[in-house]
Amino acid sequence: MPKKSSKSASSTPSARYAVIGGSGVYEIEGMKVLSRFYPRTPFGRPSDPIVIGEYEGARCAFLPRHGKGHRFLPGEIPQLANFFALKLLGVEFVAALSACGSLKEELAPRHFVIPDQIVDRTKGRPSTFFGNGIVAHVSFADPFSKNLSRALAECARELGITVHEGGTYVCMEGPAFSTRAESQLHRQMGFDIVGMTAVPEAKLAREAEMSYALLAMVTDYDCWKEDEGVTVNMVIQNLLANAENAKKVVAKVLQKLPRLENEYANSLKGAIFTNPSVIKPEVKRKLQPLIGKYIQ
Repeated sequence: MPKKSSKSASSTPSARYAVIGGSGVYEIEGMKVLSRFYPRTPFGRPSDPIVIGEYEGARCAFLPRHGKGHRFLPGEIPQLANFFALKLLGVEFVAALSACGSLKEELAPRHFVIPDQIVDRTKGRPSTFFGNGIVAHVSFADPFSKNLSRALAECARELGITVHEGGTYVCMEGPAFSTRAESQLHRQMGFDIVGMTAVPEAKLAREAEMSYALLAMVTDYDCWKEDEGVTVNMVIQNLLANAENAKKVVAKVLQKLPRLENEYANSLKGAIFTNPSVIKPEVKRKLQPLIGKYIQ
């Protein structure tokens, strides 16, 4: 039987670092599996059992956001459960891999982009652990970890992979790709890449006090280039090539993570606006892994 999140801390596996696999990255070949973690969180089950193991000598957790076999639409991914489960594991750093479309000529297919800003154009996805009698407003001016982003860029360059640092990721709802009008609008607004999954991941990571960075893998030019429409075959071929390079970057960055500082280890400090005396006991229990060091 799958173990529940209520089990004792001594029997819960732990991992300080996590990798979230995107389209085309559903497992990491060569990872030595130590255990699997598939808890029933207050927000349901995560996308897939989280694999805790060793990769290139480093311990980490791995979770395919769409589930093995790619079962979840971007808007269906159980993100609250995913990040609550990672919190139970003690994760502090999350390197997320994600396919994206390019909105600029210089960001070519098979290049990597590490954005430093994000714009949310999704429609009604749950994007906070809070509510139901408890209010929190975290700072989100800089949505991605500068330390982890820098480390990812360094690793990509060391491997000879073309990587672009900085830029704005616009998160659309999907699952259909952009219309030409949407693609041109996003270009006019100065966005750099477009994807479907970094929201609410970046927001939930901040509430969970994790350093989160995105390794965005360009598969296509969206559809703004009249002579280069998006086809499924094109996307799949570029996905496969990107996935192999992404795994190489992950192997290198895991070696650098022990030297990094988690900039957001206390991002909930001062962010909870609700008077603790009016928070329901059941809500405190539910969110204890997140708020326990601030509210008893």
